[in-house]
Amino acid sequence: MSIKAILDSHKKTMDKALDHLKQELRGVRTGRASTGLVEHLRVEYYGNPTPLNQLAALSVPEPSSILIKPFDPACLKEIEKAIRSSDLSLSPISDGKVIRLNIPPLSEERRKQLVNQVKQMGEQSKISIRNIRRDGIKHIEDEEKQKHISEDDRDKGKKEVENYTKDSIAKIDEVVKTKSDEVMKE
Repeated sequence: MSIKAILDSHKKTMDKALDHLKQELRGVRTGRASTGLVEHLRVEYYGNPTPLNQLAALSVPEPSSILIKPFDPACLKEIEKAIRSSDLSLSPISDGKVIRLNIPPLSEERRKQLVNQVKQMGEQSKISIRNIRRDGIKHIEDEEKQKHISEDDRDKGKKEVENYTKDSIAKIDEVVKTKSDEVMKE
């Protein structure tokens, strides 16, 4: 395998780890309503756990509420049940056709807890990036041992993997800081 193919493969994997972090952070509450809070909530629908965004239209009519309009009105009770049993601490209000979720303002203590949660998610992503770096370097060293690449290519490849790692970790820090600031602001 060429050094470029190895580097491209590991860079894509690092990018996926960053995208995964961004996706997970969408589900962290901030001071305002966002459909990202509930869109991946699993609802028991005909025996299958199904993401809420596949069962209902989600919208934010006001900054402090989320409106959930099921495509199939028969699953309204299951959606309510899934919201109540989730860790969101929100009470669904149903009128028989739609569900409203009022998002209360966050207390200072809760904001700090959420910031810590965001930082932990960032640390998990950094661990993933470092594991990808380790695998990339090992792959490059294996290629050099098998005489598929030269020592110079090995050294250049290792340096490139390190650069990708530094860039990815800097991006994670930036994403975590942005989300933390968003959570802390009123």
